[in-house]
Amino acid sequence: MAEKSQCRLEVLKRIEEFEIAGRWNDAVENDPPTIELLPNKVDYLNKKLSSKIATAFVNHIGNKMIDKLIKQKQLIIEDVVGIENFDKIDGGCIITCNHFHPFDNFALWKVIKSHMKGHLWKVIREGNFTNPPAPFGKFFKHCNTLPLSQNRKTMMNFLSAVETLLSRGEKILIYPEQNMWWNYKKPRPLQDGAFKLAVKNGVPVLPIFITMRDSDILDGDGFAVQKYTIYILPALYPDENLSRNQKIDRLKEQNYNVWKETYEKVYKQKLVYKEGS
Repeated sequence: MAEKSQCRLEVLKRIEEFEIAGRWNDAVENDPPTIELLPNKVDYLNKKLSSKIATAFVNHIGNKMIDKLIKQKQLIIEDVVGIENFDKIDGGCIITCNHFHPFDNFALWKVIKSHMKGHLWKVIREGNFTNPPAPFGKFFKHCNTLPLSQNRKTMMNFLSAVETLLSRGEKILIYPEQNMWWNYKKPRPLQDGAFKLAVKNGVPVLPIFITMRDSDILDGDGFAVQKYTIYILPALYPDENLSRNQKIDRLKEQNYNVWKETYEKVYKQKLVYKEGS
């Protein structure tokens, strides 16, 4: 049996500690320091010719890489449930998904690719764009990503780009749990961001929850590659009878609840978090 990566073991230990402490949205990975993203360093809508060329090239390479990962069984999509819920959406929407692996958005893109025009846009953390961990630099910069920023002007440009994309019918993926917790199966409490954008732009939220189980194949870190089942759940719509803040809270609550229900149904156990003694 292959020896398990010490780095991954340390991440799993931090995940357990953070769950007990209720630090649901904190980073457990040893990410590089974040560098501030300035307005002139990002072309959100790929208006420049250089951006268009880079995006086309990187997306081509990315699709080839996904196919290779699947062929090598380092990415295993076992089943897809509810694709009809994706097909029912006419126009722009915010897609939410649990975040547990660098490949989870690859799996999602693979299953919806033939059901949509264009590309799936992904909201990412600032540091993943300005100081990305190897070897994902090109993908974070040129794969239809929408980086957040601590810079006010950059964030204004971000919000404007999101509005434009949603108005023309694009689909935007946001991880409302915020940080990736590697191979963590439970849904975590959600942040407001995805739901604020849905309410602001008057679009639905499409909740997606990916479950996993061990395969008999090991990854490069000595752990079992997970088999994914992708649950595309019915879209959630802002309730126009509520105030803005109530709409946001309601969408967030509904999203968490349908993830929780899916978790309990698939894993056949109640969702219980570890608590400190």
